[in-house]
Amino acid sequence: MSNSQKKILVTGAAGFIGFHTSKRLLSEGYQVVGLDNLNDYYDVTLKNARLSQLTAIPSFKFIKEDLSKAEGVGRIFEEQKFDVVINLAAQAGVRHSLENPGVYIDSNISGFLHVLEGCRHTNVSHLIYASSSSVYGANTQMPFSTHHSVDHPLSLYAATKKSNELMAHSYSSLFKIPTTGLRFFSAYGPWGRPDMALFLFTRAILEGKPIDVFNNGKMKRDFTYIDDIVGGICRLINFPSKPSDIWSSDTPDPSTSFAPYRIYNVGNNITVELLEFIETLEKKLGRKAIKNFRPLQKGDVEASYADIEDLKDEVGYSPSTSIAEGISIFIDWYKDYYNIK
Repeated sequence: MSNSQKKILVTGAAGFIGFHTSKRLLSEGYQVVGLDNLNDYYDVTLKNARLSQLTAIPSFKFIKEDLSKAEGVGRIFEEQKFDVVINLAAQAGVRHSLENPGVYIDSNISGFLHVLEGCRHTNVSHLIYASSSSVYGANTQMPFSTHHSVDHPLSLYAATKKSNELMAHSYSSLFKIPTTGLRFFSAYGPWGRPDMALFLFTRAILEGKPIDVFNNGKMKRDFTYIDDIVGGICRLINFPSKPSDIWSSDTPDPSTSFAPYRIYNVGNNITVELLEFIETLEKKLGRKAIKNFRPLQKGDVEASYADIEDLKDEVGYSPSTSIAEGISIFIDWYKDYYNIK
């Protein structure tokens, strides 16, 4: 089947990763149906601006719907008959989950269940879904490997993402649905979320306001440019998960299974200290940040670092965007979008 004959559902299509994924799929000739509820967790104007770029392309169709609404989601699956589903819709944000836990259950648990049910009842050939590096929680063994245990989440957000992996496995086991979970590591880039570090820092530095630097700057992140994230997603479309020939119930591997189920890290495989990240941003902006050093926040981890060997072996995944290059592209976009001279 050619790309033009494949219909792909992208949930969260007005979101940061969903927008870029949809754009890449459309450029590769796929038919894309984008679903989003356009909630006001952050600036809806930004979401609509992303959507306007997608809806200008004839092979894109947008449907406004909330994944937590079982009847509406079920109807969409029945009417559209998707070949592949890429579930990127979720209530994001570690810190926000401390204040509004119920939203995470509705969106990330109930919503994901309705996606699984849609895949089950309409014979979707492959479900790819967003997990998160936050599932590694209290684990400090670096680099983080999908073969490690992730049973000690530090936030409800992380717990919902771990739950998604467990739910996907149960459907892969019971109904033979190939599912592939992707643990994203600190995605950044143009059209990013306003609640993420690069966006917050850029705005504050340009406005001469202080930035909050948590854990007194002693943080390390595996910052991954959005094009590298999307490259990992799109490479996997035609590689539906298969049962592992070497999986053992005596020594079970968390990332594989007797069922058609896989988990991969999608990261840059490089750690960058937060202060180095800020310094790179300062150089690009030509301004110094006013730093407000603060302690580690509840739910945060001090470091993240992705082992991406499995994804390299499976589909030749190879992130190629340096921090300096990625930040530069973001700043150029930010200044253009907000008309800053």
